[in-house]
Amino acid sequence: MKNTFDNTQVAFSLKSDTELDRAYFLFKMINNEPLVRIGTAVTNFALKAHLPVEGLIRASVFDHFCGGVSEEDCIPVMDKMYSKGVSSVLDYSVEGKEDENQFDSATQKILKIIEFAAEKEAIPFGVFKPTGFGRIDLYEKVGAKKTLTEAEQAEWSRVVARYDAVCKLAHDKNLPLLIDAEESWMQDAADDLVTQMMQKYNKEKAIVFNTLQLYRWDRLDYLKKLHTQAQEEGFYIGMKLVRGAYMEKENSRAAEKGYRSPICATKQDSDDNYDATVHYMIEHLDKMAIFAGTHNELSSYKLMELMESKGIAKNDSRIWFGQLFGMSDNISFNLAANGYNIAKYLPFGPVRDVMPYLIRRAEENTSVAGQTSRELMLITKERKRRKIEE
Repeated sequence: MKNTFDNTQVAFSLKSDTELDRAYFLFKMINNEPLVRIGTAVTNFALKAHLPVEGLIRASVFDHFCGGVSEEDCIPVMDKMYSKGVSSVLDYSVEGKEDENQFDSATQKILKIIEFAAEKEAIPFGVFKPTGFGRIDLYEKVGAKKTLTEAEQAEWSRVVARYDAVCKLAHDKNLPLLIDAEESWMQDAADDLVTQMMQKYNKEKAIVFNTLQLYRWDRLDYLKKLHTQAQEEGFYIGMKLVRGAYMEKENSRAAEKGYRSPICATKQDSDDNYDATVHYMIEHLDKMAIFAGTHNELSSYKLMELMESKGIAKNDSRIWFGQLFGMSDNISFNLAANGYNIAKYLPFGPVRDVMPYLIRRAEENTSVAGQTSRELMLITKERKRRKIEE
């Protein structure tokens, strides 16, 4: 099973030489932290000043990490990936909205995507972010059990109604729905709300999936408590497992406010926590479904080995692997070639609105040790292989 992910011919089979060259150039840039900082500042300035840079962004970083500007725009990308057995999760990646009209608009967009996805075999999941449906400050206040004003109570009722509308449609369309996790200080309220949706819509199988960020040391305990509740009340648990994306923000807020950081002390602790949680879910697969979102080769191998040791079929519908579009193609396409369920998160949306997502993607790649250098190493290997074959 080892070295499954080393086959660059399979990994980059959909990339033309030009696209491979662009990927090499992009990851070279991202590998340079000062360059990322400067590029981020310049891009933000250009967008705020309404300079005509969208064409340049679209031809470079956007097209590498995003599927397009609309659902329809993503179809050629999805179809190409699906020809290699790699499914897509259409992720409307517009962030940072703050008012009710924008939340209603985001809800309508997610409902439309669920309808769209339900008709396409290549899209096995829907997805949304909690802060797409409500203000982060409101989540924080609800999670802290603070008294809400009358206006805030009405506002929270609208958040609940948005969740319910989307989860109900996903249930009616039999389309599993991934609900992303965000900052820890808003997550308690989101967790409680997602649990309500599981109680309501996961009576026969996992349709609604929450997300566990396993760089948080408390998440496995949270899952075990939820499992006890699910057994008592008779509902299934769906979980997307990730390490997490807000580490610097979490640590600095904890230091500033004087509480224990929710983040594991070391990278190894996070890795161990992730693998232990996967193991726990595999042990209770009769009542659980896993979307293993990871760019970590070792964690992927461990899950593959666990499945093999338990006699679980590679294509068991309760286990999916997931990576982000534009990254870790060596994991995604080699998993698919070996018969596993695999889906790429495929972000899309107007170029200007998706820029916060793209900037975070570049910053994360810079901060995650080894991620960018691994991408560069694999791309270099494939470029050399192609030159030899010419």
